[in-house]
Amino acid sequence: MEAYTGFAQVYDIFMDDTPYGEWCENIVRILEKYRVPWRAGMGGHDDSAVEQNLQQEYNSILDLGCGTGTLTQLLAGRGYDMIGIDNAQEMLQIAMDKREASGLDILYLLQDMREFELYGTVGAVVCVCDSVNYLLEEEEIIKTFRLVNNYLFPGGIFLFDFNTVYKYKTVIGDATIAENREDCSFIWDNYYHEAEEINEYDLTIFVKENAGNTGDTGADEERGEQEESGRYRKFQETHYQRGYRLEQMRYFLERAGLVFLEAVDADTQGPVSEVSERIYVAARKGQ
Repeated sequence: MEAYTGFAQVYDIFMDDTPYGEWCENIVRILEKYRVPWRAGMGGHDDSAVEQNLQQEYNSILDLGCGTGTLTQLLAGRGYDMIGIDNAQEMLQIAMDKREASGLDILYLLQDMREFELYGTVGAVVCVCDSVNYLLEEEEIIKTFRLVNNYLFPGGIFLFDFNTVYKYKTVIGDATIAENREDCSFIWDNYYHEAEEINEYDLTIFVKENAGNTGDTGADEERGEQEESGRYRKFQETHYQRGYRLEQMRYFLERAGLVFLEAVDADTQGPVSEVSERIYVAARKGQ
């Protein structure tokens, strides 16, 4: 069953308590911490036009697994030249609708992160909100990381997060979570498969048919009739994520030719521990 289809319609509603602003600040802080002179490894240039082009390239960021583009827009607002990639068409359409409303200049591409292609290199790649956990096989992660290394500008930074085995096994485990909003609700049945360290969650989503406004008068009138009937649409999706450990991620980075820089607990911004639920990892482009 395909993920992020019906859920895309209500994703931002149910993620409204996600600290995207804090995530953005943390990403900027880490990127600036490891930022090196953009000429490093380039041998220097006397041509000002070349220097300007290289500087612009270094300021570009790829948001890999960008979803509905909330973080992408925040980083664009900080002055970065943003590219967003996602393989869920419904999520990406919402991101493009946001772009149109904001007037920000963001390039969105419908691609699978395991096979993504860019026209040139970027200064940084970010991949957050446990997008890496959707890669269930080790070779898929290594392949994705190799692509990241390939498209990073010399000295470029790769910053990603991942949910740990501890979180899936101990914190989430086998549980049912439900949430009800005015126009939508969901039931999340979670199952942890310990042998494979795979987390499965089955989503059942109910969305009021008139939720949203297209600006189409005829469509809005039809929705008004539907609202009176109180009808809801039902969507079902199944998502699979694999938990990982920090030592595994360091191995994947090494296999992909990337250079590990640091890892921090995403919640505390302190050292990683046995009870870390989400971990930020920073790496640099290798040779």
